[in-house]
This record gives sequence, structure tokens and C-alpha cells, in this order.
Amino acid sequence: MMKHFKTALAAATALTASAGIASADAASLSVFDWSGYEDQGFYGDYVAKYGGAPSYTYFGSVEEAFTKLQSGFAADLAHPCTDGLRKWVAAGLLKPIDTSKISNWDSLLPQIKDVDGVTIDGQTYMVPFEWGNTGLIYRTDQIDESAVSLQLMADPAYQGKIAIPDAASSAYAMAALATGASSYTDMSDEEFQKASDFLRQIHPNVRFYWSDAGQLDQAIASGEVLMGWGWNQSELNLIWNETPARMMRDVDKGIATWVCGYVHLNASTQSDEQVYDMLNALSSEPSGKYIIENWGYAHANAEAFKSADQSLIETYGFADVDKFFEGSLFFDAVNPELEGRMLKEFERIKAGF
Repeated sequence: MMKHFKTALAAATALTASAGIASADAASLSVFDWSGYEDQGFYGDYVAKYGGAPSYTYFGSVEEAFTKLQSGFAADLAHPCTDGLRKWVAAGLLKPIDTSKISNWDSLLPQIKDVDGVTIDGQTYMVPFEWGNTGLIYRTDQIDESAVSLQLMADPAYQGKIAIPDAASSAYAMAALATGASSYTDMSDEEFQKASDFLRQIHPNVRFYWSDAGQLDQAIASGEVLMGWGWNQSELNLIWNETPARMMRDVDKGIATWVCGYVHLNASTQSDEQVYDMLNALSSEPSGKYIIENWGYAHANAEAFKSADQSLIETYGFADVDKFFEGSLFFDAVNPELEGRMLKEFERIKAGF
């Protein structure tokens, strides 16, 4: 199946119409982001006004982004997820969002705006952008649907045949689901030990710990890896490339839900007008339609669910937002002390200890 390019084409048309605006002005806005989010289908209105795209610098994990920002790296906007927001606010990295300047604010899903971390102590710090699943993606021609589970990842038969993210938070979320922890964000000592034991148990089966989702996609497509803990986009990429693979969405077996968005950094040097033009473009209905149809993620703008391909919305389970959240482990902010333990222990596990 070919990707849809309608929004990108519209952006290109708008670019031609705005020849009087120098693209250098567009690039003066700096965005600290995940690789791939420079896709102009996400911010066509910004391209139309400024004649080009912002400049991008990339990070591979939220932990890496936080460390780099704390060390003095400067940008205007960044793209974390809600589970890290309290930590970013406590570190003084963010400016509050003036929601009166977000033209699409009232169109954003209330369920998403209410997620922990979007608003902290009465101040809004994030414009929610996309949300979706982290789940177990597997080769359907190699593993029977009835047999697939998180626990299967520990089966010695799959030595060297699985991949998980090189991120402590994601790894422990998966382990919490696999071991039945009552809470991912505030585990008891016993629950933390069980989760750590599970990660040690699967370590011999891990082909690699991925930091780039494309690495996971390629490995599953080639058969190098048969199971991987990954995002919606990976499932969609594999389907487009006619790889027999799917994400396990059985909430009784374990799946996680996340919300990410854009924040205004304290280090920002660009005008509020340009920053909010970008935030408004990202939160618009065309942006939402594009990400649903081309990336397999849901968007924060409710209007996008009306204009996007309805068969895709049904396939991904986005038709009923409340139901989508009910049975899933949700990525909320982790207790800071527990997060420190996760980071330290995960490095030990990856090193074989």
C-alpha cells in the first residue's frame, strides 16, 4: 500500500504561493524532536506562512533529551511525552502554554487534555499532539496468534529473536505488564524485583535494544527478529511493506498507551508568534488526518477522526477513545526515586548483570 501524500502536496502548493517569504525565517525556529517528525505533513500551515520548515535536532530517547537540555542545549520547541513532563517542569526547562493562543485548543480531545502531565499545578505545559500504543509486534507467519504473549519473549526457543527499546521506562512498562505489577509508576520493592528479573530472563533472547524504530522494522521484515516491543508506526510500516506482522492488542495480555506533544522551552529565543504558529499547525485537523493515515498514530484533534480514513480508525481501535484507554497500562509520570532505580538497573541488565 502506498502512503498518502495529499497533505504534503498541499503544503508544497502553499510553499509556492508564499514565495515572498524567505525560508530562512522558517528555519529560524528550532525544534528538538524524534527523528521523522520533520515530516511537513504535520505542519502544513506553518510552511504556508513561513515558506519552509523549522530546523530540527534529534534525540533518541526522552532521557537523552532531558540530559541534553539540562546541559545547556537550546531550542524553541521540544517533543516529550507526558510521563516525563513533571520532571521537565521541576528542572525549570519549560514555559507554560498560553492556551488562548492555541486556535485548536477547544477541538482537542478532552480525554487527552486531561492526561497527567499536560497540566501541572494549574499551568498547561504541553500541547498534546499524538497518542497511541506501545505493544508486542510479532511475525504472524512464525507465531500463532493464540500463543503470543509477553511471557513468550522469555522462551529459550526465541534466543536472539526479540528486540525491545533502549529506554528504561518502556522496558519496565513492558515488564510490569508481563509480571502483573499493580502499578508501573510506583512499584513496590517486590514488584520492581519481579520486573527486573523478567528483563534479565529475556536478555539472552534480545537481538538488540533499539533506539531507532526503523531498526526494529527492518529486523522484523527480514525475519532477523520475530517479536519486538514497539510503536503503532512500526506495525503500519510492516503492513505497507507486506510483512506478515501485527501488534498484539489484547489488553488482558498487555498493551501500553502513551501521549506525546510539544512544549515551549525556557531557552527559546524566537517570538511567541512564530512558536504558536507552529503549535497551531501541529494541532490542526489536517495534521491529525495526516498522522492517522500515514503513521498509524492517533491525534489530539477530535476533528481529525471525522476526516481521516474510517477503516484505519477502526483497525487501530481509535473509534472509542474511552475504551482505548480503559484496559491499557498508561504511561504516567514515574515516581522519581523509582525512575532512578529503573535507569540504574536497566544498564546493569543490558550489560549482562
